[in-house]
Amino acid sequence: MKAVLVFVAISVLFSYAVAYDPLDPSGNITIKWDVISWTPDGYVAAVTMNNFQMYRQIMSPGWTLGWSWAKKEVIWSMVGAQATEQGDCSKFKGNIPHCCKRTPTIVDLLPGVPYNQQIANCCKGGVIAAYGQDPAAAVSAFQVSVGLAGTTNKTVKLPKNFTLLGPGLGYTCGPAKIVPSTVYWTPDRRRKTQALMTWNVTCTYTQMLASRYPSCCVSFSSFYNSTIVPCPSCSCGCQHKNCIQKDSKLLTKAGVNTPRKDGQPLLQCTSHMCPIRVHWHVKLNYKDYWRAKIAITNFNYRMNYTQWTLVAQHPNLNNITEVFSFTYKPLVTYGSINDTGMFYGLKYYNDLLMEAGPDGNVQSEILLQKDLQTFTFKQGWAFPRKVYFNGDECKMPSPDAYPYLPNSAHIFAKMTLQQSLIILVSFLLGLRVV
Repeated sequence: MKAVLVFVAISVLFSYAVAYDPLDPSGNITIKWDVISWTPDGYVAAVTMNNFQMYRQIMSPGWTLGWSWAKKEVIWSMVGAQATEQGDCSKFKGNIPHCCKRTPTIVDLLPGVPYNQQIANCCKGGVIAAYGQDPAAAVSAFQVSVGLAGTTNKTVKLPKNFTLLGPGLGYTCGPAKIVPSTVYWTPDRRRKTQALMTWNVTCTYTQMLASRYPSCCVSFSSFYNSTIVPCPSCSCGCQHKNCIQKDSKLLTKAGVNTPRKDGQPLLQCTSHMCPIRVHWHVKLNYKDYWRAKIAITNFNYRMNYTQWTLVAQHPNLNNITEVFSFTYKPLVTYGSINDTGMFYGLKYYNDLLMEAGPDGNVQSEILLQKDLQTFTFKQGWAFPRKVYFNGDECKMPSPDAYPYLPNSAHIFAKMTLQQSLIILVSFLLGLRVV
């Protein structure tokens, strides 16, 4: 009996551990239901999905939200979203509900639907931006009219078993909980009112639920060593049997780049078999600064990564001086050092990472000021400790494979005053110093 209790305790702790993200400890998606009016047999609710994750977004084909009704509720109508199935509504005559399923599945509408089918923050094809990248776009909403439900705070029963689904989504949703009613402005912005009843559902991300394999990998190179350290073999699993060579004639066929509803990728054949590769190159060394180049390559012919995010963990990011063609934002959590940052593309410039092919890459360079107490090129110090793409942790090379520093590298640490002046002048002139 004691062994069983220990096993259960460990299992509970593990379940929380895999859902906890130390780089974004308060990140989650909160689904809020606001009952805004009562109807003869139920209520009208505004449902809002807020993405409070700093660097994890929901990309196309978007979110799919599901739940189980507590009683025999039906959906009379919806604005800004729709149920994927109507279900059995045969007992209704005349006015037929929008959905009669006990477990409805809801999807967002696409942009461009008629105005009378829209509400604020709806109709984005289920795409929700990361909060740290674009807070205004990190929300999605719809309105639902529920029938055969309670018509008071005491008779309404909260839906159960919420799910947040979709290709590549690995979210676990907790139970609905009644919270203080939301206060909001009336449409004319003249006065404040509040919801008749409000409940929240919190969904947290777990990468193991999204996929048993990583979705990205990292490779390394440096100016002081000719070795290029590739992504580990089968970094993302080698289960994709339908990979395609980059010079294949099949790429000229119509529809090859069309995304599939199940989200299955069409990958370029590589040794790592990852949709995304991140390459970190240690490029230049100056007296007080050093420079690195970051390149992101897409190997998925069916996916354009819109508003992508890249997170890197490196001890020298607390002294980052300039980022040349990405946007940079430090990620500092309470009680931690500033060693983690988020990179993302400039709007209308490189925030869209095209599918595999000649245009399937984005790149930037970063300039970092040296911390002379800790800076070194030895033992792979100049390479990141962890890398995340779109919120998924990437597979890293083994530390013993990192580009090593040649034996003559002591010149970096032991310099005469004359050599230091030469390096300083070289930095001012933008020359490469090895």
